[in-house]
Amino acid sequence: GVSHVLTLALQELSLLCKRDVNGVGMLYELLRSRWLQALLKIYECLQQYLGKRPAPVTLQARALSREVVELLHEAPPSGEVKELRRLLRSPHFKAALLSAHDTVAQKDFEPTLPPLPENIPENEEAMRIVCLVKNNQPLGATIKRHEITGDITVARVIHGGLADRSGLLYAGDKLVEVNGVPVEGLEPEQVINIL
Repeated sequence: GVSHVLTLALQELSLLCKRDVNGVGMLYELLRSRWLQALLKIYECLQQYLGKRPAPVTLQARALSREVVELLHEAPPSGEVKELRRLLRSPHFKAALLSAHDTVAQKDFEPTLPPLPENIPENEEAMRIVCLVKNNQPLGATIKRHEITGDITVARVIHGGLADRSGLLYAGDKLVEVNGVPVEGLEPEQVINIL
């Protein structure tokens, strides 16, 4: 893996380091650093995990939970049976945990976009529908009013921000609608409030 390659590189660099080749000593110290070694181990672990791709046992945990509760009605009453029924019926368990499990297991967490109209003229400009979920983080893009057309456009995409990482927004893109609200005629400050 990566650790083995790093070990080989360190061996080669140690030979060059003895000959005092420019910059090799600094590179050797960098590759020997504990934080880089730890980072590479984390990387290898993540690669192994991604290779395994764990899959859910069931896609319908909520339905399975209801089935178990029904079966528990037929079981001889005991403290454990009563406690398990109470746990499986609790709203936190049913609504939060099992519902979240089923949503992730079914990969049903992407927003649903409305279909495009079928009667779009061929000479119409190409339009992309972009869906970015912010989760309390900034968008990572600035907007401005185009001097000539008056359109609201993306002025800049900030490196490393949500818009940049998604690869969906580019400087110069025209905003037509944000969260279902048309932006034509709005001031950039109003559009920012919608974002």
